[in-house]
Amino acid sequence: MKLNELRDNPGATKTKKRVGRGPGSGKGKTAGRGIKGQKSRSGVAINGYEGGQMPLYQRLPKRGFNKPNRKRFAVVNLGLIQKFIDAGKLDAGEITEDTLVASGLVRRKLDGVRVLAKGEITAAAKIAVSGASKSAVEAVEKAGGALTTA
Repeated sequence: MKLNELRDNPGATKTKKRVGRGPGSGKGKTAGRGIKGQKSRSGVAINGYEGGQMPLYQRLPKRGFNKPNRKRFAVVNLGLIQKFIDAGKLDAGEITEDTLVASGLVRRKLDGVRVLAKGEITAAAKIAVSGASKSAVEAVEKAGGALTTA
């Protein structure tokens, strides 16, 4: 085989249809766009338009609303707090939102930190955060600690 014998497989390449190049081409003059009207012009994209049929986004039901001033909390589970205490990354004596961020357990505080009761806690820890679930408060007190919310 020589370089000049290299060829693409049959049907692998197709020549591009050149529109608007004379009547003999079969795609001359209006280039397959019909006559006049919005879609014959350049720069037209009618997104979401379904030819007069009610568009999908209008047919679907809309429910509820998004509260513009909602609070977003960073979520921490008790099991993870216990894991960090065991690893020595957290001091069980005093755990605040800032110490949680410093230890790497929480990336950022957002509108505050909320503690949830997933996992076990055995250390008697004093935790001060923005919010906590009732079961989380009970679990911490059962372990001999205290969980206060601001």
